[in-house]
Amino acid sequence: MTEFFTNIDWYDIWIATLDTLLMLGGSLFFTVLLGLPLGILLFLTGPRQMFERNGLYAVLSLIVNALRSLPFIILLIVMIPFTKFLTGTSLGVAGAIPPLVVGATPFFARLVETALREVDRGIIEATQSMGASTRQIITRALLPEARPGIIAAVTVIAITLVSYTAMAGVVGGGGLGDLAIRYGYQRFQTDVMIVTVVLLLVLVQILQSIGDRLVVHYSRK
Repeated sequence: MTEFFTNIDWYDIWIATLDTLLMLGGSLFFTVLLGLPLGILLFLTGPRQMFERNGLYAVLSLIVNALRSLPFIILLIVMIPFTKFLTGTSLGVAGAIPPLVVGATPFFARLVETALREVDRGIIEATQSMGASTRQIITRALLPEARPGIIAAVTVIAITLVSYTAMAGVVGGGGLGDLAIRYGYQRFQTDVMIVTVVLLLVLVQILQSIGDRLVVHYSRK
């Protein structure tokens, strides 16, 4: 067993794990920050909603669908000039976060829109009948009622971003994916590949477990 791990530098594994967590945390923060209002806007301007705007909804849907349909590995390459302009580099954690955010935000916005559509229309109408403003309807009716669905959406996006961070290693994004490609694949160090895969699996299981517990907790309220 000891001989099997001869190629592994545990310090490199530790640094790569930290890089993956930084990419995940930073990209998830900006994805929620941008995707939540976009999802709310998609819902509000959608068919048979309070502020139905067919033209605006069609444009937003086109943009969201176009970005969602673009394979992430292609998006990584296409965004290199913009990423360099924005962060000064296309490598490492800083260079990986912009494409991660652009790739995940449209997906998260659609999930938020779906969660909001599941809110009982009677609750929205009752809030409107009491003279609530649009902001109050969103913050006191829509979001609280859709909270379990939104938490589930965040969980799905977090796990998706874990796989995206691994793919970012192809273009030097750092993290466990980069380590797996440079050592596990290019140098045929199977032990490094196995350790990185196991760590990614453990990370996904932890995220799913936390998400499930939060969904159950807020569903009871």
